[in-house]
Amino acid sequence: MTEQENAIRAGAGSAGDGDGAAPRVRLRDRDAELRSVEAAVDRLCRGFAAGGTEIGDLLTFSGRPGIGKTSLLHEVRRLAKLREGATVLFARGGERQFKEPYHVLRQLLQPVLSDLRPEVFSQVMGTWEEVVGPAMGIKQPKAGARRLDPQGVRDGLDYVITQLAPRRAPMVMIVDDLHWADGESLSWLTKFAIRSSELPVLLVFAFREDENDWPTETQEPFRKDVLRLKGRKHELNRLTLSSVTDMIRAELGDKAEDAFCYEFWNVVNGNPFEANALLDQVRDQELEPVEENSRQLRELAVDATGMTLKSWLDRLGASTLRFAWACAMLGTDIRVDLATRISTQSTEGARDSIKQLRKQRVLTQTPNGNLEFVHPLIASSIYNTMPDATRLGMHGIAAAEIENAGLGLLAASRHLVETHSGEGDDRIVKKLRRAAVEHQLIGAPEAAQRCLHRALNEPPADEIKAEVLYELGCSALLTDPVATVNQLKLALDPDEVPLRPELRVDATFRLSEVLAHSGELGQAALVCQKEAQQTADPAGRQRLQAASFMWHAFRKSEEDGPGRSARLGEMCRNLGGRTAADRAVLAMRAWDLTLRGAPSAEALALADEVLDAGRLPKGLGWTDTTWGFELPSMLGLTYIYNDRIAQAERLAADAIIQFEIAGWSGAHRGFAYFLMGLARFRRGLLAEAEDFLRRAHRISERIGQRLPLAWDAIGVLVDTLIARGRVEEAWTLANDFGFHPPYHSTAMVLPDAASLYGKLLVAKEKYAGAAAALTEAGAQLEVRGWRNTVWAPWAGHLAIAIARDEPERARDYAERAVQDARNFGTASAIGSALRLQARIEDGQAAVELLEDAVTYLGQSPAGYEHAVALVDLGAALRRVGRLDDAQEYLYQGIELAQHCSAEGLVDRARRELANYGLRPNRLGLRDFRETIDTLSSAEWEVAKRAVQGVPPQRIADELGVPIGLVNRRLAAVYRKAGSGPDGLASALGLPPQQRDASGLEDLDD
Repeated sequence: MTEQENAIRAGAGSAGDGDGAAPRVRLRDRDAELRSVEAAVDRLCRGFAAGGTEIGDLLTFSGRPGIGKTSLLHEVRRLAKLREGATVLFARGGERQFKEPYHVLRQLLQPVLSDLRPEVFSQVMGTWEEVVGPAMGIKQPKAGARRLDPQGVRDGLDYVITQLAPRRAPMVMIVDDLHWADGESLSWLTKFAIRSSELPVLLVFAFREDENDWPTETQEPFRKDVLRLKGRKHELNRLTLSSVTDMIRAELGDKAEDAFCYEFWNVVNGNPFEANALLDQVRDQELEPVEENSRQLRELAVDATGMTLKSWLDRLGASTLRFAWACAMLGTDIRVDLATRISTQSTEGARDSIKQLRKQRVLTQTPNGNLEFVHPLIASSIYNTMPDATRLGMHGIAAAEIENAGLGLLAASRHLVETHSGEGDDRIVKKLRRAAVEHQLIGAPEAAQRCLHRALNEPPADEIKAEVLYELGCSALLTDPVATVNQLKLALDPDEVPLRPELRVDATFRLSEVLAHSGELGQAALVCQKEAQQTADPAGRQRLQAASFMWHAFRKSEEDGPGRSARLGEMCRNLGGRTAADRAVLAMRAWDLTLRGAPSAEALALADEVLDAGRLPKGLGWTDTTWGFELPSMLGLTYIYNDRIAQAERLAADAIIQFEIAGWSGAHRGFAYFLMGLARFRRGLLAEAEDFLRRAHRISERIGQRLPLAWDAIGVLVDTLIARGRVEEAWTLANDFGFHPPYHSTAMVLPDAASLYGKLLVAKEKYAGAAAALTEAGAQLEVRGWRNTVWAPWAGHLAIAIARDEPERARDYAERAVQDARNFGTASAIGSALRLQARIEDGQAAVELLEDAVTYLGQSPAGYEHAVALVDLGAALRRVGRLDDAQEYLYQGIELAQHCSAEGLVDRARRELANYGLRPNRLGLRDFRETIDTLSSAEWEVAKRAVQGVPPQRIADELGVPIGLVNRRLAAVYRKAGSGPDGLASALGLPPQQRDASGLEDLDD
């Protein structure tokens, strides 16, 4: 009897899986499941033919081992392949291969991706080629490539499949033995299954539900996710007595008695695989199927399904069994040449073994000429009979032969980790370390860690043990902070042989980095500070000292803020060049000066020195591992708060692209989204800001609960919702998240959390609570010497909170805020402070303050603040009876508020107009999507003169237009360019000229 015939007997096994023309397998008692399969395939194909795209579905088949899941999937493949134009992708998990990264996904996607024409391949991969390509094994990582973030690989796969599916639709993706899929594949498949309905894809899974059938490594994180999937679920039941009787009589003839068949059915419990195995035993023993022989069935069943080493030896012989062991080690899609060499057989001997194994219905041949087991249970049985010493030795042979065959260390490493340890073999350690690097380059840090743990167990030589610990710590840097901390502390343990000096500095920095990202900023700073004192190399010492300053700057509170700032200033003055380390110190100092509210020009001068032709220099890039992403982040924040928002947006856009290319989709990309969201908020593009901030928050929540990134994103998102007029939504969001005192326990929130919370309370008219929160915020900021009124506008909002009860004290705070803003010197800071001061004044005093505020904000990129000032000024002018002027400013405010997506401000301005009989809207309002590309010729005229340093009054005289019109055109230029006067030339791509001595200072006259 052939393997194909054996499979057809009851629909158990894997015969014919790879052959699209394979005959239909006869499936017993599976009519309902087959109807579901046929209906699902038909829906998919008909839906696609009708032009549908979001027509995907999920089918799952679960049941105990041997119940017939594989046969059902064979039928799915057969039915799908009969449909014209359908693409059928198939993969199978392997009991021996669940630790092989992306094993299942590579089976699914490698064939179809490799088959694409070059131009289509480029379209499908997009910018993810250097991420998905290496992970899927269709290209080698580039020279000098950095480790991939597993989430980045998953994001890349999302993109690729959304591009591939419509091009190869209708598509059927089938995964058998999902419970044995590798963790990397399971992680993506379980997420993709949730949204598979959005694509023309039918997803079909088969798996065992029992937790004992899932490997320990994947059971906890993924089994429940699989069981919770919503789709068309089918749990396969045992075969009926009638079906088993038909099987028996088809095999043994009609002479089989009913009593014999009934006992047979009871013994195998309706399991097709066990039924076939027992039938083989009955036939081999030439047992007559009569009632008196039914008592022997139970004993035969034990031999059929519980094969011991002796059983297999008796059945196959030693040589053939050894070949079967080699096949069991290789798992699925077994190469004959590899199995031959691993079993140390000759070609002729291997041929005889294959013949015998096929005859005994152990192996079958696939259409590509490789071998596979007739059923996974047989493979498990054979592998489990291997004596320990034999298994360890054969894994060693397998690792060597796989390497010799040119399949690489990635494929060999799963065998290397199974070899006997304790030999102290330097070659094994070296190979495992190399394999760990290769695993990280494809986004498989867990596999890298398995290699390095095995290397430590070898063990390595004493002089490199600390290096292996360092590598182990770094391998978990993107995925497991706790493991990183533990391993790096061990690597730095003074009782170990010391690391090389340069590695010790890097290990210390990495340790501080992961401590900081976990919120332990004080500990991070202390680690660097202590190690710097013991570091002899000047460059290494400078790096650690700078890192210590950096982590202190991000702390929620510190003991000696002004002292740290002074020491940083001294360090900055003593720099001898412009190395990457020197530029890192300059970036820190620029951010420090920004927080302290020192003159903006000083901070910008340092920030500009960091850049090289407007770009991040080599050594300080977003994906540079020497300094991390915090340094360029500081630079971006400096530009955001110094009215050079366009430059900050360019940096943030570069960050998003670089992190995507590098496959870093965790906290790195989340912070890049936050940075872009903050820049958009400062620029007044509120809808875009909200989108970026929500993305940042989603990424943070995916990584962990209430991380510093989440606090940052929620804080600015609350501020954005307030600006859009959705105060109640902002209040609910803040309360649901817990955005209130005491805030994050250790990390500083960007921007100042207490000021944001006080601002929210003012918006809710909870003035007593706002006064308490803002007073405390001011006291804490004063201790640190931080007086930036844009970063922390506590004083202006405190003035509003207490104005009714303590008007004189309120004026003191408002004037203090204005003075601090003038010391800082940016147009947005001064204009915003004046606008808040006007909130506590009446009549002409309020009008004059708001006129100044509008003038300043018109020279800044802060579009929303400018819109608020225009509406406030219009309302103030209305209150003093200047209705014509009020109308003009309110119209301007409405236009700008619409551009900013500040719906609440638009409604407020319209109410002001309507309440006094004025038209609530002006005809011809545009839907603003403003960039520098939309500058009119008149705006370009004033822009070019402004870049040359010509003050507004002189521009008006030269052009022969009113000064008010010039100011409005300048305001549009600054808003569209995303920059104030200082950065306008760079933002517009014009050559910078020496500015006229008059400028912002003229506004004070």
